[in-house]
Amino acid sequence: MATGRTHRPATRSRGIPEATVARLPLYLRALTGLSERSVPTVSSEELAAAAGVNSAKLRKDFSYLGSYGTRGVGYDVEYLVYQISRELGLTQDWPIVMVGIGNLGAALANYGGFASRGFRVAALIDADPAMTGKSVAGMAVQHADDLEKIIDDNGVSIGVIATPAGAAQQVCDRLVAAGVTSILNFAPTVLSVPDGVDVRKVDLSIELQILAFHEQRKAGEGQGDTVDEAGTEPPAAAATKPARKGPDGDVPAVMPA
Repeated sequence: MATGRTHRPATRSRGIPEATVARLPLYLRALTGLSERSVPTVSSEELAAAAGVNSAKLRKDFSYLGSYGTRGVGYDVEYLVYQISRELGLTQDWPIVMVGIGNLGAALANYGGFASRGFRVAALIDADPAMTGKSVAGMAVQHADDLEKIIDDNGVSIGVIATPAGAAQQVCDRLVAAGVTSILNFAPTVLSVPDGVDVRKVDLSIELQILAFHEQRKAGEGQGDTVDEAGTEPPAAAATKPARKGPDGDVPAVMPA
């Protein structure tokens, strides 16, 4: 079985834009659902709706794959599943290591979708000696002292970091030095990596903060609040807002920068 260390996806050499690459997993998820229901073909409009994009964008994305569908018939579901899986590098085995087996790391380890999507969790690693040997998701947790050997033995090129923020950069440096060239970072910090190493960051708190921004905007629109072109409230509007209660007393409605 080929491993991720010796085979890389062909998307960059084929000139597929990063925005298109980011949407390919959405199409694949929708197509996989259709395949599981034995749906043979799908129109661009139906697939676009299932993936949450518009049909013109979908057709443009698929043109980079050399797939244009058949007028009046649509796209062959099974062929598209294969084609997108190939472009994403999912027709081979990708061993991954997960570092940091706390609450989040354990939850990720127990996620059942890795294997069906082309990823094999080769090792669970933690720096806490008390965790060594403990079974998580049917695997024994290994100590961080063995990180480099584990990566080398399993031909790992993808690492997942789920450590506290303070330990993430050190873990990242060790992963890169050991040959890992792609990192999925769940730690709430920005990682510094050399050229040739790809990092994808998942920060749930940031996503929630963005949603909070939109909720605040919607609430403001409902109350008739106004803002000027710079995005700030008129002084009069700000002055009429009641102070909020904080742990040390009243908090002004407008805080200095």
